[in-house]
Formats: sequence, structure tokens, C-alpha cells
Amino acid sequence: MRIYPTMELQNGRCVTLEKGRLDEAMIWHVDPVETARGWSAAGAEWMQLTDFDAIEGRDTNVKLVEEIIRSSEMSVQLAGGMRTREQVEHWIDKGAGRIVIGTLAAWDPILVKELAKLYPDQIVLAVDVWQGQVMTEGWRSQSAFTPEAYIEAFADTPFAAILVTDIDSDMEDVEAQLGLISGLAEKSRTPVIASGVVRTSDDISRLAYIPNISGAIVGRALFRKSIDLADALEVAQAAHEPVAQFQ
Repeated sequence: MRIYPTMELQNGRCVTLEKGRLDEAMIWHVDPVETARGWSAAGAEWMQLTDFDAIEGRDTNVKLVEEIIRSSEMSVQLAGGMRTREQVEHWIDKGAGRIVIGTLAAWDPILVKELAKLYPDQIVLAVDVWQGQVMTEGWRSQSAFTPEAYIEAFADTPFAAILVTDIDSDMEDVEAQLGLISGLAEKSRTPVIASGVVRTSDDISRLAYIPNISGAIVGRALFRKSIDLADALEVAQAAHEPVAQFQ
């Protein structure tokens, strides 16, 4: 299982949000570029980078995002405001390893299927769930799709992964979130990345044994220092190592 240390940007600063509320960001006083380099030094091969300003149609973080992609020495899975084909292709050209698409998939599924075929293993479908429905526009608009039907509609699309977030579960209720994510992973033909369920190394161990979970997003726990990235990577790697059989 792959660990994606996750950075969220707003006005050039690292932040975390409570259930996507852009006006209630918790600011972390760290340097984004140096933080990304530190994650690479700890052994991470991928990171997720989410641009909250891009979700609101602002280009405040463009230069910073470019610098992180260029200097972090690992692959970047980039999310936030990917509403057109041109934006997706621009960031692939700029060196993003993968692009996370949410709202655009609901607006224009044919285009997103085409992009996934054109850029194999570079497009990730975001499935953000609130009260049993898929949310769009930065978690602000509720669609008519259930997550099960939404994933099934893209069943034959060659996505790199499907990123699942359970928005309305109690942030401390990991069991409820694991229930939703494991259920969707069971139905999906595409590997699932779990978001919002890692607070400790124990959570990584539990995720690693759920079928079709290929990775986990780890953000707030890293900034709060409730989990060490090197430890998280070690736990994820060790989870499926073969165990000697006693005779």
C-alpha cells in the first residue's frame, strides 16, 4: 500500500480544513517547499498536493505548485480546480505525475473518460461522499449520484486510482469511514485510495488488509505530528510482506 503525504495550499500557506470549510482553515507555519522535500527525504515516492485557491478559480498558488513539482524529488498527485481539458493538460505538461479530477467528471464524463485513455495511469477520479451522495465544486454542491452508481458509470475507464473521501462521517469515527470506503473498494474495478481515515499507524495497518485499497492520504496527522511519515511508510510496506510458515 502506498502512503501519500498530503499538502493543502491556501494563499501560499499550508492549511487543513474542517470538512472542506475554506473559511475556517487551520494554518500551519511551515515552508511548503521544504516540507515537501522533507517528505521525499523520509522515503515518500508520491505526495498529494491540493490547491484550494484553484478550487475557487484563483491562481494564487501557481508558482508555488510549480516549484513543489519541480523540486520535491518525488511524484506529485495534483488536485484542485481541474475544470477543463486545458487545465489538466497544462499541469501534466508541467510535470504533475497524476491529476485528480472531481467536479469535471460529473459535468463532462465523456471528456474525463477520454482524458483517462489519453493519459493512462495519470488521471485519478475523486469521489467525495456526503449523506450518501457524491459532492462536487469543492464539496459545496450535492450531485444526484450515489457513490456506487458513480463508480459504476466509470467502470471501464482506465483511471490510475479512485480517491474516496467520506465527508460527513464524524472525524473521529474511523469505523464508519472504513465501512464506506471498504464497501466502495469492494465494488470498484479500479484500486481505491482512502482519504481522511489515517490518524495513527494502526489505521494504516487496518487499511492495508482491506482488499483493493492501494493507498492512503495522510495530511493533518503529519502536521499535528501524531504520526511520523517514516514510520507510516514502514508500516505500509511491512503490511503485506510474506511471513514464514512454521512447520
